[in-house]
Amino acid sequence: MIFTVAQRELKVLFLSPLAWVVLALVQFIVAYLFLLHLDQYLLIQPQLATLDNPPGVSEYLIARLFLPASSIYLMVMPLLTMRLISEELQSGSFALLLSAPISMTEIVLGKYLALMGLLSLMLLLTALMPLSLLMVVPVDLAALALAVLGCWLLLAAFAAIGLYFSSLTAQPLLAAVGAFALLLFLWLINATGQSEGAELLDYLALSAHLRGFLSGVLQSVDLIYYLLLVVAFLGLAIRRLDNMRLND
Repeated sequence: MIFTVAQRELKVLFLSPLAWVVLALVQFIVAYLFLLHLDQYLLIQPQLATLDNPPGVSEYLIARLFLPASSIYLMVMPLLTMRLISEELQSGSFALLLSAPISMTEIVLGKYLALMGLLSLMLLLTALMPLSLLMVVPVDLAALALAVLGCWLLLAAFAAIGLYFSSLTAQPLLAAVGAFALLLFLWLINATGQSEGAELLDYLALSAHLRGFLSGVLQSVDLIYYLLLVVAFLGLAIRRLDNMRLND
């Protein structure tokens, strides 16, 4: 049943002009950043060649591409998640799901899988940009794979948070504003720099855990952090919908 819901939601997502506009806009901006940093690398390559251990093009580009790309994903995520449940609550069609012989867990996971399918496509299109360099220069595939994994886990956390806020209200705009506010807070929570409790703030920050992946280091703490966020917010969304069913 989860995959049935996911298949239905994927059709809705890909039939929505909003999804295609977001995909096109994100790829246009990311492609511009990729070409900009590639041009910068070519300009400073003579200076880099004088170093004992100069960075390769992929080493230079990966963090400079995926870190700003993740910020762009954060900004567009509420637009993709706000309608997942809110719109059905607003139209009243969600009442049919509440009365159907299907669990709220299956509904939430189905919608979440559909959204992750769209987000995985978005990330794949981004990853193809540095991969295209294979035609002319060697690319550090291991570092690229770690960067893609980190961004995919980040998107999974973004999606879970957005889905939860979509379950809280029948107003898609409110769901988008709430999701964006929390995502931005978690992204910038450690931006104050060195202060008392800075280590805790670093652990809570979404961006801090992504940097480990972008630097080519796979740490269990980063994996656990993102997985905990996904499980926690999906669990909250399921509980919210279960309470709606009980009160219906």
